[in-house]
Amino acid sequence: MKHESVLVLDFGGQYNQLIARRVRECGVYCEVKPYTTSVADLKAAGYKGIIFTGGPNSVYDPTSPKCPREVLTLGIPVLGICYGAQLMAHLLGGDVSTCAVSEYGKTAVWADDASPLFQGIPEQFYCFMSHTDHISSLPAGFVNTAHTADCPNAAMENREMGWYAVQFHPEVEHTAYGTEILNNFLYNVCRCSGDWKMSSFVEDQIQALREKIGDKKVLCALSGGVDSSVAAVMVYKAVGKQLTCIFVDHGLLRKDEGDQVEEIFRRQFDMNLIRVDAKDRFLGKLSGVTEPEKKRKIIGEEFIRVFEEEARKIGKVDFLVQGTIYPDVIESGLGGSAVIKSHHNVGGLPDHVDFEELIEPLRNLFKDEVRAAGEELGIASHLVWRQPFPGPGLAVRVIGDITEDKLSILRESDAILRKEIANAGLDRSINQYFTVLTGNRSVGVMGDFRTYDYTIAVRAVTTSDFMTADFARIPYEVLEVVSSRIVNEVPHVNRVVYDITSKPPATVEWE
Repeated sequence: MKHESVLVLDFGGQYNQLIARRVRECGVYCEVKPYTTSVADLKAAGYKGIIFTGGPNSVYDPTSPKCPREVLTLGIPVLGICYGAQLMAHLLGGDVSTCAVSEYGKTAVWADDASPLFQGIPEQFYCFMSHTDHISSLPAGFVNTAHTADCPNAAMENREMGWYAVQFHPEVEHTAYGTEILNNFLYNVCRCSGDWKMSSFVEDQIQALREKIGDKKVLCALSGGVDSSVAAVMVYKAVGKQLTCIFVDHGLLRKDEGDQVEEIFRRQFDMNLIRVDAKDRFLGKLSGVTEPEKKRKIIGEEFIRVFEEEARKIGKVDFLVQGTIYPDVIESGLGGSAVIKSHHNVGGLPDHVDFEELIEPLRNLFKDEVRAAGEELGIASHLVWRQPFPGPGLAVRVIGDITEDKLSILRESDAILRKEIANAGLDRSINQYFTVLTGNRSVGVMGDFRTYDYTIAVRAVTTSDFMTADFARIPYEVLEVVSSRIVNEVPHVNRVVYDITSKPPATVEWE
C-alpha cells in the first residue's frame, strides 16, 4: 500500500529529521530529500505537501543552497521554515536582509488566527527563533500573518498559491503549539487524510517481504540492538525458518545482554540463530587503542569480518538483512545534511558474503517508530525499550584503552544504575542513562586504608529527539543509592560523579 506523503526538502538544517518525525506523529508519512532533488522527481512522487527546512546560510550568498523556483509552481502546497521561509521570499521576489536585532531562543510571537496555519491557536504564544536574517519585504501576493517585537514578518502566506512560511521553528518542543501549526498545514492546507499508522505499516511490510523473498534464503547480521532485532523479527514473521541470524558477541555488551538476546530469539521466536563468541578477537584488536573514532572503525570492520567468516559456512544466500533506520541514511550523508558520524549499516556492507540483494525493512523508520513496530511484532517490552546503545558498545564508554577488567567494572556499575533507576520508577521518564568508566583515578579512603581507584561518571538525559538534550534531574536520594552501591559493590571504584552538561555543548555519549 502506498501512503500519502509529505516531503521535507533539506537545506542543511539541523532539525530536518525532527520536522519529518513531527509530521509522522501527526499521522502523515514524511521523508527527507536533499534540495538538489530534481523537479521532475518531486513531481513524479505525488507529494501532498513540501516543507523547506531551515539552514545556516544566507539566501543572498551565491553559494547558499537553493532549489529551482519551479518547485513552488508544481501545484503542491509549500511551508518554508526559517531559512526555508527566507528562500521562499527570495525566489518569489521579496527581500531578505540582515536583522537590526537577531533573535535566538524563546520569543513571544503574535499570530493571525484567521490564517489556516494558525487556526485554533492563541493570538500570542512563545516560539523558538534562531536567525540573523529576516524577510524585510513580502513577495507580491503575500500577506503578513505573524510578528514579534523585532521581526515584523514572522510568518507570511499566499493562500491562493498554497505558499506558507514561518521564521520560527514549529518542530522544536520550545515552540508552543508547534505541533498544532504543522497539523494545520497538513490537514487545513495539504488536505491530508492521515493514513500513517504503525499497525498498517507492519502488516504491509511483512506482506511485501513475503512476496519479495518467496522461498529463498535470508541472512541477518544481528547485533542484539533494537534496530537489528526488530528487523530480524519482521523478516521472520514473513518467511520463518528461511531466515538465519548471526549474532556476533564482541564482548562489549552490557551485563547478561548476550544471554538475553539468545533467550528471546531461540525461545520466544524459535529462530535459526548462530551465536559467535568473538570476545577475545575483538579485545585483541582493540588492545592499546585509545582514540574513539579508531575504536569505532576497528569494531565495525571486525564485525563485518567475523560475520563474513560465519556466512561462508552457510554458503550462498539470496538476501542479506540489515537494521538500517532512517537517521542512519540521513546522517551518513545520503540526504542533504553533512555527515555527522559513520554508520556501519550504511555504506559498510561486507565484501565477501555471497548474497544477491540487501533488505532493509526499517530503512524509512525513526527510532521511536522502530520501537512501536517492535511492540506490534510482539517483541518483549524489555528488549524493545532497552536503553539506546552505541554500535561499538561499551568500547566508547571506557575512556582510554580497553581491558576485560575495565569492561567488568563498567558492566557492574551500569547494571546498578539501570536497576536503581527502574526501582525509582524513572526508567521511562529519563530518555537515556548509563555509566562511563573515566580515565581518572583519585585518592579515597575505604575502611582504614588509602585507595587510588577509578572514577565512574553517571550520565542521564531527557530529550525528545536526541538532537538536543538536558541532564536529568535525578532526585538526590536516588543518586545517593546509586553512588553508595557502586563504590561498595564494584571493585576498584572509589568515586562517582554526575554529568550535568546539556547537549549542546556536550554530546550524550562521552566518546
